Amino acid sequence: MKEYEFTLKFALDPEGVDIDDSLELLADCGCDDAIVGIGQKGRLALAFLRAAPSPDDAILSGITDVRCALPHAELIEATPDFVGLTDVADLLNVSRQNVRKLIFGCDTPAPRPIHEGRPTIWHLAKVLEWLRRVKDYAVDDDLLALAETTMQVNLAVTQRDAVGASQEQIRARLE
Repeated sequence: MKEYEFTLKFALDPEGVDIDDSLELLADCGCDDAIVGIGQKGRLALAFLRAAPSPDDAILSGITDVRCALPHAELIEATPDFVGLTDVADLLNVSRQNVRKLIFGCDTPAPRPIHEGRPTIWHLAKVLEWLRRVKDYAVDDDLLALAETTMQVNLAVTQRDAVGASQEQIRARLE
């Protein structure tokens, strides 16, 4: 089994959660392989280093374990997924300028960002896939698999707020 490093961020009912009790429940439900962050009221972040057969298994078991301890916790985000240039550079152990040149100084279209602005944000999996395919860049298979899984989790989290009929009309126009 491999170890996967990821973070899960949850929203909690700030009035209905005793943090000390929650920490014990999290440990009892299998989250003893996570560092728990409680910096913002009503929020909980768990940085996992979890051994599992695949990133899917690691992340989904993490979500299940948190929901076991805190059934009303609402998943907000899984990382690594949403990244800027600096994040990509840190993950690849290169300079930000190097990543900027790779993405913006290329004749082949770079991956589409999910937010254009300051900073520009991409899905990490899309950037890694592009770097591998277009730039023949050495990308760690485990990091790519983890990024693909967290992207799918975050897409599902976003989809949770979608309205069925509206989404059908929108998808029909996008195809």
